[in-house]
Amino acid sequence: MKKILIVVLLIINVCLFGQANLPRSHEAVLIEVTSPSEVIIRATGYGIDKKHRKPRSKVLDKSANTDAMKAAVWFVLLGGSDPLIQTDEEKAAFEKIQEEFFTKSNIRNFIAWEAEYYDKRLKIEGGKKLKIEKTYKINKALITESLVDKGVLSEESTIAGLAGLPSIMVIPEAKGEMVPIELLKTDPNLKKGAEVIESYLTARRYEVIVPEQQQVIQELTSTQYALEGAEEDYSYLLALSIGSDVYISYNVSIESRMLGSTKVKKGVVACRAYETTTGRLLGTETGYSHERTAPDAVLIEEAMNDAIDKVLSRIMNYWKKDLGQGVQYKMIVTVSDVFDTDDAENIIFSVSDFVKEVSKTYKENVVADYTYDVQLWCNPEQYKSSTDIYRYLKKNYKGNGEIKKVSISRKLILLNIVEE
Repeated sequence: MKKILIVVLLIINVCLFGQANLPRSHEAVLIEVTSPSEVIIRATGYGIDKKHRKPRSKVLDKSANTDAMKAAVWFVLLGGSDPLIQTDEEKAAFEKIQEEFFTKSNIRNFIAWEAEYYDKRLKIEGGKKLKIEKTYKINKALITESLVDKGVLSEESTIAGLAGLPSIMVIPEAKGEMVPIELLKTDPNLKKGAEVIESYLTARRYEVIVPEQQQVIQELTSTQYALEGAEEDYSYLLALSIGSDVYISYNVSIESRMLGSTKVKKGVVACRAYETTTGRLLGTETGYSHERTAPDAVLIEEAMNDAIDKVLSRIMNYWKKDLGQGVQYKMIVTVSDVFDTDDAENIIFSVSDFVKEVSKTYKENVVADYTYDVQLWCNPEQYKSSTDIYRYLKKNYKGNGEIKKVSISRKLILLNIVEE
């Protein structure tokens, strides 16, 4: 009986004190994204005094402040809509080190700044506990580095080694006949929005495709062909026009109102991220600036900071999950109408057999009389580029007709099957 009692007491002791460093509070809210590496969080902390029968104010304050600090870091790790730790594998890895991670000395490394005063301070449970709210600036970049070092998160270079970080193009939403590049040239607010997003991307070491420069390259290419008396390679121009794995579209607006005799303004931006070759929506977010008297550019930057960090988090989460299936490609095969429908069907069956052979998994989008549209996920160690897939199909295709390349650009493969 005594042995059983001892075991029970040990289990209770582990449950009560085995996770002594974890935050008591999981209450926090994102106030502002101030840079690609730092965010401002307002967190709640609960203070307790285990040593004294009558709780002492200094002990309660110190305990509550530590708990609020841990809650702020916990929010960056696991809270909100876009935490650093997202997949089940990452959560399982973090659980193994969370007790060590939430030591006060370790958490202090991630606090870039904290407010001198509480936002709120309230004694609860008859004065036995203290509840506070306090504001902190948290360095997300340092937290990410620490989690990579501890094996919780995958290092970006590892992801890049498999398939490369996604290349991203930033373009404003266009309405009517005005093209996005012209909007960037004529609207300073839209230009500022693009600059803020591109700054975030370069700080995170993404490959950034600048649409104005793509246009310059296309114009130079066209000029070169004209000078040499050659025809334009429209396949190459199509490849350039795609130019990115992901594109972010955005819009910007400035709202204003009179507050007494003062005109105050607020910036509002909306960002959406799409996979370029499939049009798949990866993330959408709206950001707001504080309402005050300030230049439009300042308000736009503040509002964009509020939105883009969450959108990039969703892009990276999609990218990691997608790599779990392999590298995704979109292939569209058109069959020449010189073939009758029965022959065209057999040709599409032959291409479908090839897709099953080279892919880990696949999804057929359109199977028509003369068109086959499919997404396939391939092992990056076997097929490092869309050219590798095309070469394999070209070499091993056994169906009627001959495969001709229309265009190959990053993850988009356009092919045509013609009569030999």
